[in-house]
Amino acid sequence: MLTLKPTALSSFSSSNPIPYLFKPLHKPYHPLSPKPSSFPIIKSILQYNRKPQLAGTTPRVVVITSGKGGVGKTTTTANLGISLARHGFSVVAIDADVGLRNLDLLLGLENRVNYTALEVLNGDCRLDQALVRDKRWSNFELLCISKPRSKLPLGFGGKALIWLVDALKHRNEGCPDFIIIDCPAGIDAGFITAITPANEAVLVTTPDITSLRDADRVTGLLECDGIKDIKMIVNRVRTDMIKGEDMMSVLDVQEMLGLALLGVIPEDTEVIRSTNRGYPLVLNKPPTLAGLAFEQAAWRLVEQDSMTAVMVEEQPKKRGLLEYYYFFKYGK
Repeated sequence: MLTLKPTALSSFSSSNPIPYLFKPLHKPYHPLSPKPSSFPIIKSILQYNRKPQLAGTTPRVVVITSGKGGVGKTTTTANLGISLARHGFSVVAIDADVGLRNLDLLLGLENRVNYTALEVLNGDCRLDQALVRDKRWSNFELLCISKPRSKLPLGFGGKALIWLVDALKHRNEGCPDFIIIDCPAGIDAGFITAITPANEAVLVTTPDITSLRDADRVTGLLECDGIKDIKMIVNRVRTDMIKGEDMMSVLDVQEMLGLALLGVIPEDTEVIRSTNRGYPLVLNKPPTLAGLAFEQAAWRLVEQDSMTAVMVEEQPKKRGLLEYYYFFKYGK
């Protein structure tokens, strides 16, 4: 008897049923050549040589949040930002975590941060001096709010961050396509400050009870602040634990939170290596599964698309001769 179980990687995009990261088994034949009978019927067209079409008005201000710490917000911000820059879009990433700044470490830019947004607000430097341009992709820039050991004045809040976003919109270099804000953990003043200028949100969660409870709470706060476009990324998914019913599936997470699914990131040990090297995961060659998943999520973010978790039938387990003997004799 076949049983139905949800799996994490059995997902497809609503606009592209087969993700472009999977290559076809056969090359397409030329229309003038005879049609080989061994070719399977291709039900979808894989889009390799197409740049994603930017949807919405620019700049799109997106906040990466979760509520719970340690679920991968900063990793998601770094990889999504670099992926968008690789697609040709201008990106400014703002590290809004005042006390525990880590985005510069993941990008390998920690030695180049000389000025922060605090000096810009105090009039000690210009905004272009505080922006750190990535050497690998010139259309990606980093802006840190403050240095790890500096103290912000009590007056710093959502209005100051709105002023910074408006200054980025009207700068001489041109308005960026994306402004990505790395939100700090928790739902205190730092969270309120980070979500104030945003009009979109990406909620990062892991398939565990504590993370889902915090994610549900953050979703309510985002909606109360007027952010209606909320999509989620399910991080650190392990298919072996899902098959063993030791971890909730992506379909279960989506049903519990009721949010559109932007991406599913599998558990990958390469994340730790890339973090320690200051080299984003999406730049690895050859690419890893997690890096390809971040690329897919960035593609959907550009086109304001989403993916859908589906139910698939598990293949019946093949029995050996000894198993068939016990089955017919004992019924097991």
